[in-house]
Amino acid sequence: MADTAFVDYYALLQLSSNAEPEIIEQLYQLLVARDQLTNLESSVRGRFAQLSEAHRVLSDPATRAAFDSAFLEQREKPDSPSSLKEFADSIYGESDRRTGILCKLYSRRCANNDRPGMSMLDFESQVSFSREQLVFTIWYLQSKGLIQRGESSDYAITAEGVDYLEQHLPMAASDPLLTEQTEAPFGLPSR
Repeated sequence: MADTAFVDYYALLQLSSNAEPEIIEQLYQLLVARDQLTNLESSVRGRFAQLSEAHRVLSDPATRAAFDSAFLEQREKPDSPSSLKEFADSIYGESDRRTGILCKLYSRRCANNDRPGMSMLDFESQVSFSREQLVFTIWYLQSKGLIQRGESSDYAITAEGVDYLEQHLPMAASDPLLTEQTEAPFGLPSR
């Protein structure tokens, strides 16, 4: 398998590399069902094809053994300059995701104090990030005390999150998620 074509099927299916076949099957079914419910667009076809290929490879003992060899080989290789650039790009993307989530929750808190939270499904549909991208973002924001999970399992911004966002408003105001809105957030003048 070439470096550029290698896809980590374990990461794609959100599995440990020592997952049992039953777990692979259950998680595959869950991911496919979730994607069918949340993304009824043509973009799902590519993701479905990736999930199906990962399932096919990891479900068959012979193809899984071959994949595991390539997987171990890939993990032992030193990082190339392009992978380091991709890593740096992903850090900036992560920072943008955090800002976008905080902005959405801030706006939601201002508009609807009785139901200030948003679910993971809300985030996926409203900010166009995949669940896989959001898991780390949500963990980080919770760990920092900027958001919290309520009784209804929705996430809401905390007072610390409001303070953080307002202190970093110049950075947040340049966020691409906000520039797509028809009205400026937080009562700021439109650009």
